[in-house]
Amino acid sequence: MSLTDLQTPRLQQVLFSEGVIFDIRKFSIQDGPGIRTTVFFKGCPLSCWWCHNPESQSPQIGRMDRSARCQHCGACVQACPQQAIHLGQTGPVTEADLCTLCGLCTTVCYSEAREMTGQVMNLAEVMAQIRADIPFYDESKGGVTFSGGEPLMQPDFLLALLQACRREEIHTALDTSGYAAWPVLERVLPYVNLVLYDLKTMDEKTHRHYTGVSNRLILENLQKISSTGKNIIIRMPIVPGINDKPEQLEAAGQFMADLPTLDHVDLLAYHSSATTKYEGLGLSYRLPEVVSPSPETMTAIAARLRAYGLTVHIGG
Repeated sequence: MSLTDLQTPRLQQVLFSEGVIFDIRKFSIQDGPGIRTTVFFKGCPLSCWWCHNPESQSPQIGRMDRSARCQHCGACVQACPQQAIHLGQTGPVTEADLCTLCGLCTTVCYSEAREMTGQVMNLAEVMAQIRADIPFYDESKGGVTFSGGEPLMQPDFLLALLQACRREEIHTALDTSGYAAWPVLERVLPYVNLVLYDLKTMDEKTHRHYTGVSNRLILENLQKISSTGKNIIIRMPIVPGINDKPEQLEAAGQFMADLPTLDHVDLLAYHSSATTKYEGLGLSYRLPEVVSPSPETMTAIAARLRAYGLTVHIGG
């Protein structure tokens, strides 16, 4: 390949495409079949009250502080080039108007009390991590899952990664809320082997209240994806008092039963284990009183949905 070839605009876009990623999780067994590498994209158009990755919602790179881990060593104070950090009575205090989010404080924090939420990565960097796990994919019939956040908020970078995986015959799954314009989905679907689709509630008013957006586009896109013949797994969180009412479950069962390419439904029990993340981001957790549904409740919900001829699994 010549230098002239490298300078063509289209090839530059392919080789140097980049996006904002907040995590890459190795050896995942809950994001599709086999052993998988899950790449988490930053940014989401929804703001679900029960979101267990609140650091994913903003498309901007940020910082999460876990004060309970802090050892009050002062290393972050010394490392900050902007002198934006000082030690207070309860630990380090950051002056937001001085902080440039350079991330140097996180690199010297051995207790991991400070963590950057997101980094810019290019195609080669992400693919290097994916490629390292190919032997595990081959042995377990696994692959790569692109999750978030919402990957469709960074469609060009997502498409570049999907195409690169296709060239190397790596199985791909797209974990999505489905809240995107149909032309965006049309661009990426030919390179996706499996769609993991979030279905939160059939009730439009409830969906808008607890996620910030209507579910009309989400339901329309789910029907369109299924009509293309693409294999789908629906992931349905069960949040007590919000989407577990009999009429909501019956509406979901009827809707899902009409999808021609639905493989199965994963029921995911609500949990509040992310509350410390909200604290670290300076956010309030909006469901402090909700407790996880019991195993008996999850079994009963699964039975109700199976009555519509659906294959239902409890857990991802």
